[in-house]
Amino acid sequence: MAIRSAADVSDLVNSGTARGRHAKMIVVIALGGIFLDAYDLSSLAYGLPDITRQFGLSSAMAGTVTASISVGSLLGALLGGWLVDRIGRYRVFMANMVFFVVTALVCAVAQDVWTLIAARFVMGIGVGMDIPVAIAFLAEFSRLRGKGSKGSRTAAWSPAWYTATSGCYLVIMFLYFVLPQAHLGWLWRFTVGFGAVPALIVMLLRRRYMNESPTWAAEQGDLESAARILRESYGVDARVADDVPARAPRPPRPGLAAYARLFTGPYRARTVQSVAVGLAETFGYNAVAFGLPIIIATLMTQGPLTTIASSFTLNLVFALTGGLLGIRWASTRGAWPMMTLGFAIQFVAITVLAVIGQPSGTAVVTAGILMLGTFMFAQGFGPGAHIMSYASLGFPTSMRGVSIGFNQAVLRLGSTLTLFFFPILSTGLGTHVYWVILGAPVLGLVALLVKRWEPVGFDADAEERALARG
Repeated sequence: MAIRSAADVSDLVNSGTARGRHAKMIVVIALGGIFLDAYDLSSLAYGLPDITRQFGLSSAMAGTVTASISVGSLLGALLGGWLVDRIGRYRVFMANMVFFVVTALVCAVAQDVWTLIAARFVMGIGVGMDIPVAIAFLAEFSRLRGKGSKGSRTAAWSPAWYTATSGCYLVIMFLYFVLPQAHLGWLWRFTVGFGAVPALIVMLLRRRYMNESPTWAAEQGDLESAARILRESYGVDARVADDVPARAPRPPRPGLAAYARLFTGPYRARTVQSVAVGLAETFGYNAVAFGLPIIIATLMTQGPLTTIASSFTLNLVFALTGGLLGIRWASTRGAWPMMTLGFAIQFVAITVLAVIGQPSGTAVVTAGILMLGTFMFAQGFGPGAHIMSYASLGFPTSMRGVSIGFNQAVLRLGSTLTLFFFPILSTGLGTHVYWVILGAPVLGLVALLVKRWEPVGFDADAEERALARG
């Protein structure tokens, strides 16, 4: 297949003509990065009470421990989003694994709270850098429509996330039974340190299978590299046409001012909407999903084993199932209907929890846990699955990194505030904190109903070329 321009490369990938096991493996490895992000973010969820006791922390300091990784990921997202568009997806993808391996081990052996906070902060930088490049790979190694489309593979980040959180609680449950009773206070150290193991596995796989995004390489004027990637990753005999130079003049590398482009032309409204629905999703998710151990153990007054088992079940059965349905429905139903339905169900679930308040009796406790499961299920197929579609698919290859990076930076700011204040709010307000959480689905519904914008199946690269011509 002769290629003459970046448009030819984009069309070849979007049409689904280019297929191959190598490309599918790249998608799997990208999801492995998402897995690590989720594991590292959730690995302290259950151990926070033990950390608070061991280091003698106040509620504010406990909030600082949980929020430190989000502060780091905020900076990492801004830096990573810019670097992804400036130096390429592959280089950033290969570089940030060191953050996961080293910082997981440092957290596990931390002897004071400031070492733990610093290590979690640096770990957050790696998390923040990883998400823009992972989502860019999911979008740019997938066809535009149909099975294995950009929409469904971007939505796949959600079940990967919930698989990681479920795996985290599975590790916690295993250690709970293995460790002697006197050493259960070390459980959080083993859980955090174990995160280095999957990070090493992903690092080895990346060295073996990863390749640059062919559309990004073509956008840089390097058609020869784009053709080589198509041959290696897709098994397509792509060659640069004889009458076309293999390496055209490279466009100017984007500076940090590239973020300003998000607020120009057709991208402005998409940026605002993606940030709004993202803030709603991250506030609700971090308050409920990250706060599950606090909600179940404190607000529902359950024991440690019930807390671990319930948190594991809610993530595996409800959230993961919803995420898998999100992949299935992405190409057929789109992101907007699923997001809207998801937020609506979450609104009902949180309202019921707020009305129940402090549960008394097995039936009421069971009803409360089912409402938490309903929230997680809706999260899986709705806002959890599709916030990345809104952050990435409405933007062309040339600015996809900064669009995801900016979106993630704002979301991490919201996540930081949620993780910092939720322990304080849950302590001060008790079950009345549900009325605060209710603001998340309300914000999401308002943002979606103001503008019905469907990113799934939209060709942003074609739109960019049309704007350049017109």
